[in-house]
Amino acid sequence: MAGKLEVITGCMFAGKTEELLRRVERARIARKRVLLFKPSLDTRYSAEEVVTHYGRALPCHRLPAEISLEELERLVGKEELAAADVMAFDEAHFFGAGFPSLCESLVYRGKRVIVAGLDLNFRGEPFGPMPELLALADEVLKLQAVCVVCGRPATRSQRLIDGEPAREGPEILIGGLESYEARCRDCFVPPR
Repeated sequence: MAGKLEVITGCMFAGKTEELLRRVERARIARKRVLLFKPSLDTRYSAEEVVTHYGRALPCHRLPAEISLEELERLVGKEELAAADVMAFDEAHFFGAGFPSLCESLVYRGKRVIVAGLDLNFRGEPFGPMPELLALADEVLKLQAVCVVCGRPATRSQRLIDGEPAREGPEILIGGLESYEARCRDCFVPPR
């Protein structure tokens, strides 16, 4: 079987995790062996499951941000990794700079690798390893949400502090509706 890298991206609330789980379930229906992963720091809804904002959930393995092929083999087992047909990763923007190399290694081993993550951070800048993953991908699906201000298609994730657009802060702040909203380019307020 030829390997493939599929990247699902877009802003928050665009349905990236929903699409990832849809693809995982379809692979399972096709009797493919699937391994599902998320970064250890993502504990929003569950530490042991990938969960959408709407409550759909599937069990997963948690991984450190910096993960190598050797570390992955140690965490899930060499046999289980070798037997897997599909490797699915949620919240890929939280993984480190070596993550695209890991994905490429898996693809060259014949795996279908599905990655979901934000393309832009709250400042509207490319986020983590996502630009490299998008460049390496065999297939890219860029989803849009609905702008909560004007109703047009949203492509940005607006971070909020006390209901107002954030002007500063760390790149990573785990949150959901309490901390972020989807906005179009025109309604997005950059922190600059």
